Amino acid sequence: MGRSSNRLYYKQNRLKQLRAFCSAAQTGSVSKAAERLYLSQPSVSLQIQALERELNVTLFERRGPKIHLTPDGRNLYELAQPLVHGIDALAETFAAESGRVTSGELAIAAGESTLLYLMPRLVKRFATEHPGIRIKLQNVTGRDGLAMLRADEVDLAVGSMIDTPDDISYHPIFTYDPVLITPLDHPLARKKPIKLEDVSPHGLILPPRHLSTWRVVDTVFHQHNLDYRVTLEAGGWEVVKKYVELGLGISIVTSICLTGAERLAVLPLDKYFPKRSYGAVLRRGKFLTPQARLFIEMMDPEFFNRGADAQAPAKRKQSGG
Repeated sequence: MGRSSNRLYYKQNRLKQLRAFCSAAQTGSVSKAAERLYLSQPSVSLQIQALERELNVTLFERRGPKIHLTPDGRNLYELAQPLVHGIDALAETFAAESGRVTSGELAIAAGESTLLYLMPRLVKRFATEHPGIRIKLQNVTGRDGLAMLRADEVDLAVGSMIDTPDDISYHPIFTYDPVLITPLDHPLARKKPIKLEDVSPHGLILPPRHLSTWRVVDTVFHQHNLDYRVTLEAGGWEVVKKYVELGLGISIVTSICLTGAERLAVLPLDKYFPKRSYGAVLRRGKFLTPQARLFIEMMDPEFFNRGADAQAPAKRKQSGG
Protein backbone atom coordinates (compact mmCIF):
# COMPACT_ATOMS: atom_id res chain seq x y z
CA MET A 1 0.00 0.00 0.00
CA GLY A 2 2.83 2.35 0.90
CA ARG A 3 4.62 1.64 -2.40
CA SER A 4 1.42 2.38 -4.39
CA SER A 5 0.86 5.74 -2.63
CA ASN A 6 4.50 6.69 -3.21
CA ARG A 7 4.12 5.90 -6.92
CA LEU A 8 0.95 8.05 -7.10
CA TYR A 9 2.73 10.92 -5.33
CA TYR A 10 5.65 10.58 -7.74
CA LYS A 11 3.35 10.79 -10.78
CA GLN A 12 1.49 13.80 -9.39
CA ASN A 13 4.79 15.51 -8.64
CA ARG A 14 6.12 14.76 -12.13
CA LEU A 15 3.10 16.46 -13.70
CA LYS A 16 3.76 19.59 -11.61
CA GLN A 17 7.41 19.52 -12.66
CA LEU A 18 6.55 19.18 -16.34
CA ARG A 19 3.93 21.91 -16.12
CA ALA A 20 6.47 24.28 -14.55
CA PHE A 21 9.08 23.32 -17.14
CA CYS A 22 6.70 23.88 -20.09
CA SER A 23 5.55 27.24 -18.75
CA ALA A 24 9.16 28.39 -18.32
CA ALA A 25 10.00 27.21 -21.85
CA GLN A 26 7.02 29.09 -23.31
CA THR A 27 7.64 32.36 -21.47
CA GLY A 28 11.44 32.28 -21.44
CA SER A 29 11.34 33.25 -17.79
CA VAL A 30 10.95 31.46 -14.46
CA SER A 31 9.25 34.49 -12.90
CA LYS A 32 6.71 34.74 -15.75
CA ALA A 33 6.07 31.00 -15.51
CA ALA A 34 5.43 31.44 -11.78
CA GLU A 35 2.93 34.23 -12.51
CA ARG A 36 1.14 32.08 -15.07
CA LEU A 37 0.90 29.13 -12.66
CA TYR A 38 0.09 31.25 -9.58
CA LEU A 39 3.15 29.89 -7.79
CA SER A 40 6.19 31.48 -6.21
CA GLN A 41 9.35 31.81 -8.28
CA PRO A 42 11.38 29.57 -5.92
CA SER A 43 8.71 26.86 -6.22
CA VAL A 44 8.96 26.82 -10.02
CA SER A 45 12.78 26.85 -9.87
CA LEU A 46 12.80 23.88 -7.46
CA GLN A 47 10.45 21.87 -9.67
CA ILE A 48 12.64 22.44 -12.71
CA GLN A 49 15.79 21.61 -10.75
CA ALA A 50 14.19 18.39 -9.47
CA LEU A 51 13.31 17.42 -13.03
CA GLU A 52 16.88 18.09 -14.17
CA ARG A 53 18.26 15.93 -11.35
CA GLU A 54 15.92 13.04 -12.09
CA LEU A 55 16.65 13.12 -15.83
CA ASN A 56 20.34 13.97 -15.31
CA VAL A 57 20.26 16.76 -17.90
CA THR A 58 20.42 20.55 -18.10
CA LEU A 59 17.16 21.89 -19.53
CA PHE A 60 17.84 25.63 -19.70
CA GLU A 61 20.74 27.96 -20.28
CA ARG A 62 20.63 31.60 -19.29
CA ARG A 63 21.45 34.38 -21.76
CA GLY A 64 20.97 37.77 -20.18
CA PRO A 65 17.58 38.16 -18.52
CA LYS A 66 15.97 35.25 -20.40
CA ILE A 67 16.36 31.50 -20.24
CA HIS A 68 16.61 29.32 -23.36
CA LEU A 69 16.11 25.62 -23.89
CA THR A 70 19.17 23.43 -24.34
CA PRO A 71 18.99 20.67 -26.99
CA ASP A 72 17.88 18.25 -24.23
CA GLY A 73 15.35 20.83 -23.11
CA ARG A 74 13.91 21.15 -26.62
CA ASN A 75 13.56 17.38 -26.89
CA LEU A 76 11.78 17.16 -23.55
CA TYR A 77 9.51 20.09 -24.40
CA GLU A 78 8.34 18.43 -27.62
CA LEU A 79 7.49 15.31 -25.62
CA ALA A 80 6.02 16.99 -22.55
CA GLN A 81 3.99 19.88 -23.91
CA PRO A 82 1.27 17.81 -25.66
CA LEU A 83 1.00 15.62 -22.54
CA VAL A 84 0.64 18.54 -20.13
CA HIS A 85 -1.79 20.36 -22.39
CA GLY A 86 -3.77 17.18 -22.93
CA ILE A 87 -4.15 16.54 -19.21
CA ASP A 88 -5.02 20.17 -18.47
CA ALA A 89 -7.67 20.11 -21.20
CA LEU A 90 -9.00 16.65 -20.31
CA ALA A 91 -12.46 17.84 -19.29
CA GLU A 92 -12.90 19.88 -22.48
CA THR A 93 -11.58 17.06 -24.66
CA PHE A 94 -13.93 14.58 -23.02
CA ALA A 95 -16.84 16.96 -23.60
CA ALA A 96 -15.80 17.31 -27.24
CA GLU A 97 -15.72 13.54 -27.73
CA SER A 98 -19.23 13.47 -26.32
CA GLY A 99 -20.32 16.27 -28.65
CA ARG A 100 -20.68 18.78 -25.81
CA VAL A 101 -18.23 21.65 -26.48
CA THR A 102 -20.33 24.55 -25.23
CA SER A 103 -17.78 26.79 -23.53
CA GLY A 104 -14.09 27.64 -23.31
CA GLU A 105 -11.87 29.99 -25.27
CA LEU A 106 -10.40 30.08 -28.77
CA ALA A 107 -7.38 32.31 -29.43
CA ILE A 108 -6.37 32.97 -33.05
CA ALA A 109 -3.48 35.02 -34.42
CA ALA A 110 -3.89 36.63 -37.83
CA GLY A 111 -2.62 39.56 -39.84
CA GLU A 112 -4.69 42.61 -40.63
CA SER A 113 -5.61 41.49 -44.16
CA THR A 114 -6.77 38.11 -42.92
CA LEU A 115 -8.80 39.71 -40.13
CA LEU A 116 -10.41 42.19 -42.53
CA TYR A 117 -11.20 40.00 -45.51
CA LEU A 118 -11.23 36.30 -44.57
CA MET A 119 -12.06 36.03 -40.88
CA PRO A 120 -15.30 38.04 -40.52
CA ARG A 121 -17.58 35.45 -42.13
CA LEU A 122 -15.72 32.58 -40.44
CA VAL A 123 -15.89 34.16 -37.00
CA LYS A 124 -19.55 35.11 -37.45
CA ARG A 125 -20.45 31.54 -38.40
CA PHE A 126 -18.42 30.05 -35.56
CA ALA A 127 -19.94 32.45 -33.00
CA THR A 128 -23.43 31.60 -34.24
CA GLU A 129 -22.84 27.85 -34.04
CA HIS A 130 -20.93 27.97 -30.72
CA PRO A 131 -22.18 31.02 -28.77
CA GLY A 132 -20.65 29.85 -25.48
CA ILE A 133 -17.05 29.85 -26.76
CA ARG A 134 -15.12 33.09 -26.25
CA ILE A 135 -13.10 34.15 -29.27
CA LYS A 136 -9.86 36.16 -28.98
CA LEU A 137 -8.40 37.56 -32.19
CA GLN A 138 -4.80 38.80 -32.09
CA ASN A 139 -3.92 41.31 -34.84
CA VAL A 140 -0.23 40.58 -35.36
CA THR A 141 2.40 40.33 -38.09
CA GLY A 142 3.38 36.93 -39.42
CA ARG A 143 6.55 36.83 -37.33
CA ASP A 144 4.74 37.82 -34.12
CA GLY A 145 1.99 35.31 -34.85
CA LEU A 146 4.54 32.49 -35.08
CA ALA A 147 6.11 33.64 -31.80
CA MET A 148 2.69 33.52 -30.09
CA LEU A 149 2.05 30.08 -31.58
CA ARG A 150 5.39 28.78 -30.30
CA ALA A 151 4.70 30.23 -26.84
CA ASP A 152 1.21 28.65 -26.75
CA GLU A 153 -0.34 32.09 -26.41
CA VAL A 154 -2.75 31.25 -29.24
CA ASP A 155 -4.36 28.00 -30.36
CA LEU A 156 -3.66 28.52 -34.05
CA ALA A 157 -2.89 31.18 -36.62
CA VAL A 158 -4.79 31.82 -39.84
CA GLY A 159 -3.01 33.42 -42.76
CA SER A 160 -0.81 32.96 -45.79
CA MET A 161 2.70 31.52 -45.76
CA ILE A 162 5.40 31.28 -48.42
CA ASP A 163 8.29 29.95 -46.32
CA THR A 164 7.34 27.50 -43.55
CA PRO A 165 9.77 26.91 -40.63
CA ASP A 166 10.54 23.32 -39.66
CA ASP A 167 8.56 23.49 -36.40
CA ILE A 168 5.45 24.90 -38.10
CA SER A 169 2.91 23.22 -40.36
CA TYR A 170 0.91 25.22 -42.86
CA HIS A 171 -2.33 23.85 -44.27
CA PRO A 172 -3.67 25.91 -47.20
CA ILE A 173 -7.47 25.90 -47.44
CA PHE A 174 -8.52 28.90 -49.52
CA THR A 175 -6.91 30.28 -52.69
CA TYR A 176 -7.17 33.73 -54.27
CA ASP A 177 -6.12 35.10 -57.64
CA PRO A 178 -3.46 37.74 -58.36
CA VAL A 179 -4.93 40.80 -60.11
CA LEU A 180 -3.92 44.22 -61.36
CA ILE A 181 -5.99 47.12 -60.07
CA THR A 182 -6.05 50.50 -61.83
CA PRO A 183 -8.19 53.65 -61.74
CA LEU A 184 -11.26 53.36 -63.97
CA ASP A 185 -9.88 55.92 -66.43
CA HIS A 186 -6.37 54.42 -66.61
CA PRO A 187 -4.96 53.45 -70.05
CA LEU A 188 -4.70 49.80 -68.90
CA ALA A 189 -8.25 49.63 -67.51
CA ARG A 190 -9.76 48.27 -70.73
CA LYS A 191 -6.70 46.47 -72.12
CA LYS A 192 -7.31 42.73 -72.49
CA PRO A 193 -5.42 40.53 -72.23
CA ILE A 194 -3.00 42.41 -70.02
CA LYS A 195 0.69 41.62 -70.45
CA LEU A 196 3.45 42.10 -67.91
CA GLU A 197 5.32 44.41 -70.28
CA ASP A 198 2.18 46.59 -70.33
CA VAL A 199 2.47 47.02 -66.56
CA SER A 200 6.22 47.70 -66.50
CA PRO A 201 6.21 51.44 -67.46
CA HIS A 202 3.55 52.44 -64.92
CA GLY A 203 4.26 53.37 -61.31
CA LEU A 204 3.25 50.75 -58.76
CA ILE A 205 1.80 51.21 -55.29
CA LEU A 206 3.02 48.35 -53.11
CA PRO A 207 2.97 47.35 -49.42
CA PRO A 208 6.21 47.91 -47.45
CA ARG A 209 9.35 46.29 -48.83
CA HIS A 210 9.77 43.79 -45.96
CA LEU A 211 6.45 42.10 -46.76
CA SER A 212 6.20 39.12 -49.12
CA THR A 213 4.21 40.95 -51.83
CA TRP A 214 7.21 43.09 -52.76
CA ARG A 215 9.46 40.03 -52.98
CA VAL A 216 6.99 38.21 -55.27
CA VAL A 217 6.63 41.26 -57.56
CA ASP A 218 10.40 41.67 -57.74
CA THR A 219 10.92 37.98 -58.55
CA VAL A 220 8.31 37.85 -61.31
CA PHE A 221 9.50 41.00 -63.09
CA HIS A 222 13.12 39.84 -62.98
CA GLN A 223 12.16 36.39 -64.28
CA HIS A 224 10.70 38.15 -67.35
CA ASN A 225 13.70 40.51 -67.68
CA LEU A 226 11.48 43.53 -67.10
CA ASP A 227 11.98 46.62 -64.99
CA TYR A 228 9.37 48.02 -62.63
CA ARG A 229 9.14 51.12 -60.52
CA VAL A 230 7.41 51.80 -57.23
CA THR A 231 5.99 55.31 -56.89
CA LEU A 232 4.35 54.84 -53.51
CA GLU A 233 4.88 52.46 -50.60
CA ALA A 234 1.79 52.10 -48.42
CA GLY A 235 0.83 49.76 -45.60
CA GLY A 236 -2.45 47.85 -45.80
CA TRP A 237 -4.58 46.85 -48.77
CA GLU A 238 -7.30 49.38 -47.93
CA VAL A 239 -4.72 52.17 -48.13
CA VAL A 240 -3.30 50.78 -51.39
CA LYS A 241 -6.77 50.58 -52.97
CA LYS A 242 -7.63 54.12 -51.89
CA TYR A 243 -4.53 55.63 -53.48
CA VAL A 244 -5.04 53.64 -56.67
CA GLU A 245 -8.58 55.04 -56.84
CA LEU A 246 -7.07 58.54 -56.50
CA GLY A 247 -4.90 57.91 -59.55
CA LEU A 248 -1.54 57.87 -57.81
CA GLY A 249 -0.51 54.56 -59.35
CA ILE A 250 -1.59 50.99 -60.07
CA SER A 251 -1.08 47.92 -57.93
CA ILE A 252 -0.78 44.14 -57.97
CA VAL A 253 -2.93 42.64 -55.24
CA THR A 254 -4.57 39.37 -54.26
CA SER A 255 -8.30 39.15 -54.90
CA ILE A 256 -8.98 38.45 -51.22
CA CYS A 257 -8.91 42.22 -50.61
CA LEU A 258 -11.55 43.08 -53.22
CA THR A 259 -15.19 43.42 -52.22
CA GLY A 260 -16.62 44.51 -55.56
CA ALA A 261 -17.59 47.91 -54.19
CA GLU A 262 -14.30 49.58 -55.16
CA ARG A 263 -14.15 52.09 -58.02
CA LEU A 264 -11.35 50.19 -59.70
CA ALA A 265 -10.64 48.25 -62.85
CA VAL A 266 -9.59 44.67 -62.03
CA LEU A 267 -7.53 42.66 -64.53
CA PRO A 268 -6.29 39.05 -64.07
CA LEU A 269 -2.57 38.42 -63.71
CA ASP A 270 -2.61 34.69 -62.93
CA LYS A 271 -0.60 34.06 -66.11
CA TYR A 272 2.39 35.70 -64.41
CA PHE A 273 1.88 35.64 -60.65
CA PRO A 274 1.15 32.66 -58.38
CA LYS A 275 -2.17 32.27 -56.66
CA ARG A 276 -2.13 33.08 -52.94
CA SER A 277 -3.32 30.56 -50.39
CA TYR A 278 -4.66 31.14 -46.89
CA GLY A 279 -5.15 28.51 -44.25
CA ALA A 280 -4.38 27.12 -40.81
CA VAL A 281 -0.92 27.60 -39.30
CA LEU A 282 -0.07 25.19 -36.47
CA ARG A 283 2.92 24.34 -34.34
CA ARG A 284 4.05 20.78 -34.94
CA GLY A 285 3.32 18.53 -31.98
CA LYS A 286 0.94 21.03 -30.39
CA PHE A 287 -2.13 19.68 -28.65
CA LEU A 288 -5.19 21.16 -30.34
CA THR A 289 -7.97 22.20 -28.02
CA PRO A 290 -11.51 21.06 -28.86
CA GLN A 291 -12.36 24.68 -29.69
CA ALA A 292 -9.46 24.90 -32.16
CA ARG A 293 -10.47 21.60 -33.76
CA LEU A 294 -14.02 22.88 -34.22
CA PHE A 295 -12.79 26.04 -35.93
CA ILE A 296 -10.42 24.16 -38.24
CA GLU A 297 -13.16 21.65 -39.13
CA MET A 298 -15.46 24.55 -39.94
CA MET A 299 -12.86 25.97 -42.35
CA ASP A 300 -12.12 22.56 -43.87
CA PRO A 301 -14.46 19.66 -42.96
CA GLU A 302 -11.99 17.09 -44.34
CA PHE A 303 -8.94 18.45 -42.47
CA PHE A 304 -8.71 15.78 -39.77
CA ASN A 305 -9.75 12.98 -42.11
CA ARG A 306 -6.53 13.62 -44.00
CA GLY A 307 -4.48 13.55 -40.80
CA ALA A 308 -3.21 16.45 -38.70
CA ASP A 309 0.17 16.54 -40.45
CA ALA A 310 -1.17 16.63 -44.01
CA GLN A 311 0.88 19.22 -45.82
CA ALA A 312 -1.24 19.78 -48.90
CA PRO A 313 -4.95 19.69 -48.13
CA ALA A 314 -7.37 20.34 -50.95
CA LYS A 315 -7.87 24.06 -51.42
CA ARG A 316 -11.13 25.91 -51.84
CA LYS A 317 -11.10 28.31 -54.76
CA GLN A 318 -12.12 31.86 -53.94
CA SER A 319 -12.84 34.12 -56.89
CA GLY A 320 -13.07 37.40 -55.05
CA GLY A 321 -13.00 39.07 -51.67
